[in-house]
Amino acid sequence: RFYDATVELGVAQSVVTFTQSDFGRTLTSNGDGTDHAWGGVQFAVGGQVQGGRIYGTYPLLKVGATLAADGADDVGGGRFIPTTSSDQYAATLARWFGITDSNLPQIARSIGNFSARDLGFLV
Repeated sequence: RFYDATVELGVAQSVVTFTQSDFGRTLTSNGDGTDHAWGGVQFAVGGQVQGGRIYGTYPLLKVGATLAADGADDVGGGRFIPTTSSDQYAATLARWFGITDSNLPQIARSIGNFSARDLGFLV
């Protein structure tokens, strides 16, 4: 309803809603559940969002009788290191707000470690 309201008010092209969490869980049980791990799903909604796509690289998962770890991207214990940094999301949003490339490190301190500063999900 929020997005619909921005459309109705004529501001959808000027509003982006973004959620992010770095909290995730392992794919393998520790006997009492699963352990903390990296990862998560981010959502971006707005008139300037290039939707309907997955940005980043989805990990290769080994599927058997149940979803299991041990795929090529598993670094052990069902832990997958994300392929897309929170700094890359932050830099993409910052550029949409008009922040110049030279100022991105002030917002996304590790952005210099990544070749892709703009993930392309915003027009």
